[in-house]
Amino acid sequence: MSNFTKRRGLVLGVVASLVLAGGAYAYWTAGGSGTGSGSAAGSTTALTVNQTTTLAAMYPGDSAQTISGTFANTNSGPIRVNTVTASIASVVKAAGAASGTCDATDFTLANAVMTVNAEIPVGSGQGAWTGATIKFNNKASSQDQCKGATVNLSYAIA
Repeated sequence: MSNFTKRRGLVLGVVASLVLAGGAYAYWTAGGSGTGSGSAAGSTTALTVNQTTTLAAMYPGDSAQTISGTFANTNSGPIRVNTVTASIASVVKAAGAASGTCDATDFTLANAVMTVNAEIPVGSGQGAWTGATIKFNNKASSQDQCKGATVNLSYAIA
């Protein structure tokens, strides 16, 4: 009789194992469908590009000056910056300058696209960019109208 009880227990154990295995198989392979929703990721605030280089007065024949800077990140986390591109936004003649035009063609901006390839941490004065240069062109014509002019630079981040 004890052999019968042992066999019965063994058979019940095997059957229970097969039922559990079948249930697990059905659970992991069962199909289904459903719906869901989520909210969009939070928005980011644009980084501020700060020029930290103070440029000296430019004159015909002078050397190019390197432009450098940092970023101000007011977001809640770091922001990736691949490049900073400098451009001449405007040239403002000094009050009382000679008549004629003074514009972006009177200046050469070289290496305007600067590689950063970095995560910019939260805070001001973060990260760094450098490499663009600017100089005054030495044209054959008079450039007296550019004496004391202000060159306003603009920066774009990608």
